[in-house]
Amino acid sequence: MSSSSDCPTGPRPSASSSRWRSTPTARLLARTVRGGENIGEAVVLATCNRVEVYADAATFHGAVAEIGDALATAAGVPLADLREHLYVHYEDRAIAHAFTVACGLDSMAVGEGQILGQLRDALRAAQAEGQVGGALNSLFQQALRVGKRAHAETGIDRVSVSLVESGLEHAARTLGPLEGTRVLVVGAGSMSSLAATTVSRLGARELVIINRTHAKAEHLAAATGGRAVPFDALESALAQADLVISCTGAVGHVVGAEAAARAAATRESAAQSAARQEPVAVVHRHWPRPVPVDHQGSDRL
Repeated sequence: MSSSSDCPTGPRPSASSSRWRSTPTARLLARTVRGGENIGEAVVLATCNRVEVYADAATFHGAVAEIGDALATAAGVPLADLREHLYVHYEDRAIAHAFTVACGLDSMAVGEGQILGQLRDALRAAQAEGQVGGALNSLFQQALRVGKRAHAETGIDRVSVSLVESGLEHAARTLGPLEGTRVLVVGAGSMSSLAATTVSRLGARELVIINRTHAKAEHLAAATGGRAVPFDALESALAQADLVISCTGAVGHVVGAEAAARAAATRESAAQSAARQEPVAVVHRHWPRPVPVDHQGSDRL
């Protein structure tokens, strides 16, 4: 592969990357990019904090222009508004960036292994659409090998474990020992799985898993001794939890301001009836916060 043909670019979270994780949306973007006269191959990688287009390009500046226009069109915003969220790598830096991503070094939770599956899915989707050839196939296969070695031969996976443990330590300062607490985990990915497994091991009295895809919540609940509830039950689950752990890739608040207010009111009413005060701790690994900041200012949250 000619290194000068690599041209990854993508918007950061404020460009609302959650919409790109839809497979049809990512494939449409790749198809649009691939249709450019300066681009021979294209793969779209969409994660919780990035959208990247990897392209085998005939000309650098022409490819950058075509990818930028495709991103702006797909996002439904003017290119000028999107430009500040874009970054570009090329030649050796593009290859190094792909390897860095595969190792989990550029992830929100450094070292998380989920990125390897996301890279593999992105490559397979591009292969299925006939949008990738020898150049990008070689790059992605090598990046996957590098990523696997990094996870197998180093302690990088411990970083995510440390993040979860650190968050739970902070929660324990508010709640006391986590044994006997009622825990709500929002999300069902790798970090959610790690968090659910940890609180289960610490003796949580009740573990509730909630995710937009209910089947994933059920799978995680079965593996951790928890209980899965539908996503539309989030408000009531929030009102009953002592500890809320949010590990999603959502862009924006997971719990809206009004829903947070109703859940807080329900919880405070129950606490008053029982003549006790029950603080709530919220641990999250994404930005912005899962609960609007004005409600996080409550003296019991």
